[in-house]
Parts: sequence; C-alpha cells; structure tokens
Amino acid sequence: MTSADPLSLRDRVLGAAYTCVTRYGLVKTTIEDVVKESGVSRASIYRQFPGGRDELLHATVAWELARYFTELADAVRDAPDLAHLLEDGLVFARRSVREHEVLQKILETEPERLLLLLTTEAAKTLPFIAAFLHPYLDREAEAGRLRPGVDPDHAADYLARGILSLIGEAGRWDFAEPSQVREVVREELLGGIIAS
Repeated sequence: MTSADPLSLRDRVLGAAYTCVTRYGLVKTTIEDVVKESGVSRASIYRQFPGGRDELLHATVAWELARYFTELADAVRDAPDLAHLLEDGLVFARRSVREHEVLQKILETEPERLLLLLTTEAAKTLPFIAAFLHPYLDREAEAGRLRPGVDPDHAADYLARGILSLIGEAGRWDFAEPSQVREVVREELLGGIIAS
C-alpha cells in the first residue's frame, strides 16, 4: 500500500471541509462531517491539522481565499495598465463575492465568525495583493506617471488595503456601473498615486 501524498491529502481534506461548510455552515461543520465527506480518517485529519476543528476551518478559509485571489489574478493579468487592472479586478471581485455560494451563506447565517477569520487572513492577503500590484506600479514609475515622491512599496500597500476594503464592502459605489468603477479607481484609489 502506498502512502498518500501529504499535499493531495491536505487538499482533499480542505476540499471536503469546504463542501461541509457549504452544506452546514462554519458553526455546524464537525470533524466527523469532514471524515465522511473526504474518506480520510480522523487520525489523518488530526495529523494534518493538530489544532483540530478550529485549525481545519481556519485553513479552509485560507485555502478558499488563495483560490479566489488566484482566479482574480488570472482574470486581470492581461490588463494594459494599473487603472484598467484595478477596474477589471474590482468588478470581477465584487461579482465573485456576490455569487460565492459559501461566502453568501456564511454572511447570512454567521457573519461574525467569517469576519474574524477574514481579519486573521488579511495579514497574509494584503502582501499577496501588494506583490501582485508591484510590477504594475513599477511600469507606471518607468513611464513617469507616478506622482513625485510616491514610493511604489507604500503605494502597493495602500492600494492593497483599499482593494480589500472595496471587495468586502463597496459602500456608495455601484460596481455594475462602469462610470462609478472608473471614478473610484481613478479618483479615490489612484488620485494621489498617478499624475494626471
């Protein structure tokens, strides 16, 4: 008998946990549910997630966020410049959040638990977004379009925080309206970064 590859076993458990959260919600999902869904023994799950249910659920949220941001990055990778990248990315991100079955279920039934997990994950998500934006900011700098004194590192961090905030809550902006998307990107996010 060959032992399972730990990465594929981990992904199998995370995928099963995600399915269980879809079905039962965060609060009601148990290790036993994940055992049944994944076909992986309780002992193997605890070897992967020694912190038990809480660690597994935290890892499941992180796993799904990583998948989400990978899809988002793929959707905007060919944007011609930073402004278009942000416009396309915000529209894609807001639509994805609205259409995300699990996220909507959790927001409806147990938002306080999800917000706690998302806050914890923000520390990992912000550097990921900032690193993705950095090459676009570097191109803007090379083209002489950054305002004098703008540090690309600080700008990437600022934009990452603004993007994450707008993905979570659009506020007064209607992202189904292209002129509003353009305004929030060019005036609010990039107004202090890109020279007019």
